[in-house]
Amino acid sequence: MRTRPLKVALLGCGVVGSEVARIMTTHADDLAARIGAPLELAGVAVRRPDRVRAGIDPALVTTDATALVKRGDIDVVVEVIGGIEPARTLITTAFEHGASVVSANKALIAQDGAALHAAADANEKDLYYEAAVAGAIPLIRPLRESLAGDKVNRVLGIVNGTTNFILDAMDTTGAGYQEALDEATALGYAEADPTADVEGFDAAAKAAILAGIAFHTRVRLDDVHREGMTEVTAADFASAKEMGCTIKLLAICERAADGGSVTARVHPAMIPLSHPLANVRGAYNAVFVESDAAGQLMFYGPGAGGAPTASAVLGDLVAVCRNRLGGGRGPGESAYAALPVSPMGEVVTRYHISLDVADKPGVLAQVATVFAEHGVSIDTVRQSGKEGGPSRSSEAESGGEASLVVVTHRASDAALGGTVEALRTLDTVRGVASIMRVEGE
Repeated sequence: MRTRPLKVALLGCGVVGSEVARIMTTHADDLAARIGAPLELAGVAVRRPDRVRAGIDPALVTTDATALVKRGDIDVVVEVIGGIEPARTLITTAFEHGASVVSANKALIAQDGAALHAAADANEKDLYYEAAVAGAIPLIRPLRESLAGDKVNRVLGIVNGTTNFILDAMDTTGAGYQEALDEATALGYAEADPTADVEGFDAAAKAAILAGIAFHTRVRLDDVHREGMTEVTAADFASAKEMGCTIKLLAICERAADGGSVTARVHPAMIPLSHPLANVRGAYNAVFVESDAAGQLMFYGPGAGGAPTASAVLGDLVAVCRNRLGGGRGPGESAYAALPVSPMGEVVTRYHISLDVADKPGVLAQVATVFAEHGVSIDTVRQSGKEGGPSRSSEAESGGEASLVVVTHRASDAALGGTVEALRTLDTVRGVASIMRVEGE
């Protein structure tokens, strides 16, 4: 074993960073044996130096992150501060001064991954970011390395624990959205401002990263279609159960049937209870991968938290340090396919549409005609009185209200959008209560 230690600079010492430092200390001998050299924590950059950090020598703590990454004797920089700046500048500066980088920064990788990979390549250094997607779950490395000889066609995943906890609570207890969110906040699963989670921003960043790696093409955050889950209701779950489904906020990355383009999207969707993702409970994450040769694979585990995320960071740290000792580099960006990202309108799937309609004869025929005119084929229709009793549509034209639920066959998002707009113009349609995509079949 080499006696000179490999020096590690830690940028950020919050929930994840403190766990990284703790594991580096408590598992020092094991890590040294796995790497072939000891690790030395050479500096820790923080914003509040006066905070007590158990197990970390105060002499290592600094507020000057730029000076730390410019030292020239740092072998690996671990970035866990998050956000775009100053993280982006610190990472590129680290490359320029001889260090490889391990990051957990999903937002930055999703937005500027191509530029960061280019900077790593220009300086012949590594950029690893397993912890940026799904916490402790080994996912990026299997997609980038284990499946490198296969053709991945689809990645379907629950990649945000907060939203899965909320939707699972709504499903299992019958709670409304706000009630489930309040419980998630009280238990520490949701932030005081949950917007990034419940509006799908967090999942969209992860979808961009997964799509880029799975399809060997550059997919930016702006390429990902995003819809939040704040409008999901208890009535949606009741309808899902009648179909033998549940509702999840899904990140979906797909290769087109002709192989000529890809799509990436995040939105709530109904999935059959028979699908493995339907049984992912609480704050857990899971990603379902479909490929030509390997078939169907599922990766499951805790998707956030200090220790789980630190586990992924340390895995990357070991890999980068091994590369450093061997004089080589790991796989970088593989965007050789350069496939275009298709707009959401070209996505083809099934839909569940709930309409509030006048309760009188002829309504169903009018609605069916609109679907037919827009090329959207109807699979099933269910009609009931507004209060949940049998419809009175066989009685006189009373003008009462009824609920009409239509489930379609596969159609393009653009065709479905045109259908819904036309439905809203009908005098007999009082409102479009909800639109939900049906996935995983």
